[in-house]
Amino acid sequence: MQPMNEPELPTSTEPRAASPNSAGVVPPANASTAGEALFPPIEPFATGVLDVGDGHRIYHEQCGSADGPAVLLLHGGPGSGCSPRHRQLLNPRWRIVLFDQRGCGRSTPQGEWRSNTTADLVADIERLRAHLGIGQWLVFGGSWGASLALAYCAQHRSACRGALLRGIFLTGKADIDWFFNGAGPLLPEHWARLASIAPAARRASLSAWYCERVAGGDDEAAIEAVRHWMDWEEALSRPGFPPPAAGTTKRITAAAQLAKYRLQAHYLRHECFMGEARALEFAHAMQGLPLAIVHGRLDLICRPANAWALHRAVPGSRLCFVDGAGHSPFDSPMAHALTAAGDHFLTHGSFAGWPASGAR
Repeated sequence: MQPMNEPELPTSTEPRAASPNSAGVVPPANASTAGEALFPPIEPFATGVLDVGDGHRIYHEQCGSADGPAVLLLHGGPGSGCSPRHRQLLNPRWRIVLFDQRGCGRSTPQGEWRSNTTADLVADIERLRAHLGIGQWLVFGGSWGASLALAYCAQHRSACRGALLRGIFLTGKADIDWFFNGAGPLLPEHWARLASIAPAARRASLSAWYCERVAGGDDEAAIEAVRHWMDWEEALSRPGFPPPAAGTTKRITAAAQLAKYRLQAHYLRHECFMGEARALEFAHAMQGLPLAIVHGRLDLICRPANAWALHRAVPGSRLCFVDGAGHSPFDSPMAHALTAAGDHFLTHGSFAGWPASGAR
């Protein structure tokens, strides 16, 4: 799951080198600001729209070096889209490929949930790879994008050089219930507002009620639910910093995001057409493929235990718990860890020995 806004949270921590410990867990290197960790803004050298069937057309773009090794960036959500800042997470020496998944961002029809499942998205990725004439690529995904990466890499292993995964979301009931209910005691006043619009009898399982409400035919009721959902996401997205006041999301903002949240509700109601057991089966199938897992220690949206479970499921994987980072890829220590991991793979073709002193 991905918050609508991914705030850049400043920190005064100085960069430092790190080495793996005996458990294979890699302490992070930190940057003083996310801006220092990110690469400079770039524009695509190519864009296009690919007809993938079922009435869906997906927007895609390529940035960086047309002659460089390819990397595919998978955005979160489900239901979000790519942004210009995502391009800055990767060295422009890469041939960076981004696309908006079915119903997301600049893909059309926007918000369309029919013929929109994880299997459809996996097939779309292969269509896109063939369309662009790419033999193999590194797969880089965060949050829901990490879940989709597991499904794709496991089923199309020969097309993948490796995977770099952030903010692990295992898509099961436990993850979804954590977001809507389990995290409530951490921000009780914000959770009370989230629960306030649901009938008392439904508050023990808010995920089911919210997904029904947002997906329902009453647009005004759905928009009001989206407002509360967005408020809750934003509060969970700022660990260690004062959360915004409850009720700050405006109706006009929520209305503009209704299609996105309806598509997310469609996926969450079906455990993203995957579920935790299947996600870990996909992980087992990735054994031997270079895999780096990066997760914020302060992530309140996707629990750090997910990253540990994935690491245990893939012997030889590299796990980095990033101190001072939450769920956003643009938290400054997280941005530094991600750019360093991508650079390490660009140089060495694996994640062995990552992170290296002086990365970037």
